[in-house]
Amino acid sequence: MLKRRMYAQEELKQIVHLVRQLRVDHPRMSARDIYSKIMPATVGRDRFEKICYDNGLRVKKKKNFRKTTDSTGVIRFPNYLKDLKVTRVNQVFVSDITYFEMGSRFYYLTFIMDLYNREIVGYSASDNMRTESTTLPALRMAVARRGSDNLKGTIIHSDGGGQYYSDDFKSYTKELEMVNSMAEEVYENSHAERLNGIIKNNYLYPYGPTNMKELKKMLAKAVLMYNTEKPHSALGKSTPSNYIKINTINNEDNSSSYLPLSTVNNNYYINRKNSNKKVNAI
Repeated sequence: MLKRRMYAQEELKQIVHLVRQLRVDHPRMSARDIYSKIMPATVGRDRFEKICYDNGLRVKKKKNFRKTTDSTGVIRFPNYLKDLKVTRVNQVFVSDITYFEMGSRFYYLTFIMDLYNREIVGYSASDNMRTESTTLPALRMAVARRGSDNLKGTIIHSDGGGQYYSDDFKSYTKELEMVNSMAEEVYENSHAERLNGIIKNNYLYPYGPTNMKELKKMLAKAVLMYNTEKPHSALGKSTPSNYIKINTINNEDNSSSYLPLSTVNNNYYINRKNSNKKVNAI
């Protein structure tokens, strides 16, 4: 009973954020139609329509709501990204949850991106908005890829979703000694928002998955293509994976705590290989 009540609170916090995203692609879709696609597990149709009405998200409302408000009164984390200069890998992760329309309903995608090299380090696809299906598996993937010791002090920045300040997520970030950060305005999490659109519109919709199994498979492919093949203007037209290699070769700080786990392992292999080479004496 308690667990269901906690999930209901998480879902409620996420709904407003999600509907705002939907309004961009479906500006004239009614709240009732959106409800039939989202099908929230703990919110009935009438209550859903009232939530949309209270937050100015019905079709008749045409105001520009920039602020990611939370009507449930939950205390937010500070925004640690303000005036912060990102200079190294594992310094800042940005994350967001977005929807993906497939068939007659919506599914949910969660991404975690390293802001330094724009690499997607964690992601998940789910048919519900629970923390254990969205933010937690995405963060666990990021930990597996980068190494828990390398994430002490890493800022994890998000906006608007209740899954980022659920007890389970906060407990995990505390265990990792990560720093929770949250945006107050939409533009303060623009990198994560932009990533959502790129993966959905440039990869997943063209790929055309028709079920959850295909979605997960094609999402993995999309992330691989994004990380290893897509050039980024912010990275000097380099790909995220190449940018890491270019900017760690000649960097003064080559300690394992600075580098991604994959780079640490690769450097160890190279150093071991080089140390075994025979040198001809002059």
